[in-house]
Amino acid sequence: MTVKIRPYRNGGYEVDIMTRLPNGKSHRERRKSPHSSKAASLRWGRERERYLLVHGPMRRASGEDTAQPKKEVPTFAEFAPRYVEGQVKGNGAKPSHVESIERHLRIHILPAFGDKRLDELEQEDLERFKAKLGETRKNKTINNIQTTLSTLLKAAVAWKVIEEVPVEIKRLRVVRKKMDFFDFDEFARLREFAAKAPSDATDLAIVLLGGDAGLRAGEIRGLHWNSLDFQRNRLTVEWAEWRGQITTPKHDKIRVLPMTQRLQKALRQLPRDRKLVLAQPSGDPLTVGLLSKRLRRVEKRAGLRDKGPHTLRHTFCSHLAMRGIPARVIQQLAGHSSLVTTERYMHLSPGATTAAIAALEAPPPHQEIPKPGE
Repeated sequence: MTVKIRPYRNGGYEVDIMTRLPNGKSHRERRKSPHSSKAASLRWGRERERYLLVHGPMRRASGEDTAQPKKEVPTFAEFAPRYVEGQVKGNGAKPSHVESIERHLRIHILPAFGDKRLDELEQEDLERFKAKLGETRKNKTINNIQTTLSTLLKAAVAWKVIEEVPVEIKRLRVVRKKMDFFDFDEFARLREFAAKAPSDATDLAIVLLGGDAGLRAGEIRGLHWNSLDFQRNRLTVEWAEWRGQITTPKHDKIRVLPMTQRLQKALRQLPRDRKLVLAQPSGDPLTVGLLSKRLRRVEKRAGLRDKGPHTLRHTFCSHLAMRGIPARVIQQLAGHSSLVTTERYMHLSPGATTAAIAALEAPPPHQEIPKPGE
């Protein structure tokens, strides 16, 4: 049994199928592929070969169509809702991740491929899609969109909607950007002016939860009072807020952190009449906008440019690295899923590299020369 592909001079491909039928007879078919790419033509030929093994060739004299009936493969637009419900939501994805997937589909993937069957996607289609995205999107964003496309196609294969992923999805190279953070003097000024807030200690708590504990913005907004243990001086990061919903932290990594004395002092000054440590008067979580607005106001009073809440987390990791804390410890405290993420900060730790180079000029370690016969 063989399937060979030959290009036509005027374009397209001829599929040459040699097979032995169940009755023992040999059968050969040569047809022009309905597809324009070599890979798709080869897949079509293999599907036709399988059909012949099951049904045998139909006689043209009977008036019946000899072509294999096309497999009912849905379009991207038809399959997308099934993928979101069964694969994304069905595997317990966080609401933020579900929204990200739906946004990729709605804004990018379905406008480009919505009317195309899943098995009709060709490599050139994908490359043109990436080139178009590259006009307005960064490589990291394009890779995220490609990941959604890839998982959709893999789900279709797993559910036997298509036999194989029809394209090779190649990730684009991403240059990791430099992490912006508040230096030691800037962070001291930020703490100073946050402590001067006229109303309460909320601003200072925000600054210290990010800069002294490394919490993400969503983790700050989702922090519960029952996650604080003032007797043991421990803070447990076990919740995060996203658009009014309380979920687990990123990567579901629950972590326990010691608190600095200044963080514990600031938290003790907050009212405890609500479930959340930081909340609106109604008891609802702070929104993304309210948290950013409060920090922006402190930055302005301190004479600093607006860097955003996540810069506090970068400050936490950067200051630890500059104080020579090992990468593994920083990874654990920050809740990074991979040491690769943590290592972006380690260039700020001059102590280890300076000591390593200095070791080259140190006297060599003493080595005893073995005596003859030993």
